[in-house]
Amino acid sequence: MKSHVPIPAAASALLVLACLFSLARPAVSLAASPPNIIFILVDDMGYGDLGCTGAEDISTPHIDRIAAEGVQLTDFYANAPVCTPTRAGFMTGRWQQRLGIEFAFGYMVEQKVLVDGKWVPEPGFHALGLPLKAKTLANYLKELDYATGAFGKWHLGYKDVYNPVNRGFDEYFGELLGHADFYKHTYFDGTYALRDGLEPVRMEGRYFTDLVNERAAQFIAKSAGKPFFLYVPHLAVHAPFQAPDAPGTPVVTKESMLTGSREIYKAMLERVDDGVGMIYAELEKAGLVENTLIVFSSDNGGERWASNRPFFHHKATLWEGGIRVPCLMSWPTILPKGKKSAQAGITMDLTATFLKAAGGTLPEDRPFDGIDLIPHLTETVPVVDRTFYWRMDRTNRKMKAIRHGRYKYVDDGGTMDLLFDLANDPGERVNLHYHHSGISADLKAKLKAWEAEMDASDYDMQVR
Repeated sequence: MKSHVPIPAAASALLVLACLFSLARPAVSLAASPPNIIFILVDDMGYGDLGCTGAEDISTPHIDRIAAEGVQLTDFYANAPVCTPTRAGFMTGRWQQRLGIEFAFGYMVEQKVLVDGKWVPEPGFHALGLPLKAKTLANYLKELDYATGAFGKWHLGYKDVYNPVNRGFDEYFGELLGHADFYKHTYFDGTYALRDGLEPVRMEGRYFTDLVNERAAQFIAKSAGKPFFLYVPHLAVHAPFQAPDAPGTPVVTKESMLTGSREIYKAMLERVDDGVGMIYAELEKAGLVENTLIVFSSDNGGERWASNRPFFHHKATLWEGGIRVPCLMSWPTILPKGKKSAQAGITMDLTATFLKAAGGTLPEDRPFDGIDLIPHLTETVPVVDRTFYWRMDRTNRKMKAIRHGRYKYVDDGGTMDLLFDLANDPGERVNLHYHHSGISADLKAKLKAWEAEMDASDYDMQVR
């Protein structure tokens, strides 16, 4: 039988207050009005190309403000090393392989569709999109009475049936394909990509990033008074490398797509930063900064003119330079200020994070593969080890990787077993497989089980 020691009255009062405080803390976000949610996604940006990640030649004061007023996640990953699959992971909150999507829609894709139980090639560059059976984050937030707008590069389907306004967004303005001329708004094969909702709009001569910045800011101005979800997926800094304020730039062709320079790349990214400044200006004007959750990230690692330092390699590979990306998150009423967090995260975590922040519940019929990051960033839940998987299974590129905790195992085309301790070797230079073959074996087994689960998913297209 436990003995009961009397508690002095003063101590008892303090204990009661402490208990009340501890009970009240987690209810702060629940009791407050639903936050506005803004996700700014750049394309092909290098990890080291922001002021807050070490860039010395590119000025990004407005983007850096997100980190200064919130949390910078140092161990954050894209769902994939290329565009479409990362966006599919974000829109659904699940591994994109569950839908058969593992590479980007476009002229380089290897794609098949299931017809009468047989896999047959789908030769159309612009034929496929995010499967209609997939429920999007915008759908979930609409159910919570959020206004929803998307402005920028979609890359989840060119046909009207896949258009954002048919996938949960009230408004859409942008380019539907993976890339287009920044001034002519045409794909290299001549396909016109610019849409306002479902309607093609002719705006030749206007720089695409400027158009996106303007529409995103306008959406905030007219949505004040109702919680909103603003998705800003920029085409910049993806090729074609075309600087702002240069409308005489020649029409982009397949051959000229990749020409450019670091200076052009710098100007492109700084124009994105201008847009973040415009977003902040509208939030401040409406008094919305404090209760707005803003996240900034990239859909994969940088390419060509980008800097992925301190990581190795670039886009379209599963080395850290292809998948480790910046993630900056600010929510002044909830998140700490100026913090760096080593909590591992991935793009599809943002889906669960946004839905929970909005007061929603995570679905049970199609469980999210990502988690709500907010508790880990506010230290109500400690940093936890995570397990992430990646795969590329193309004719000319076969690569797999898994990260669990501090260790990452890489299978680069079956050449050899590669194991890295990312805590001590973020540049992936020292292969530890022969020193820790047991760790390699465990990670290989986890990777094999994940592949089997993904390949058993109910999908009707293969995009590789």
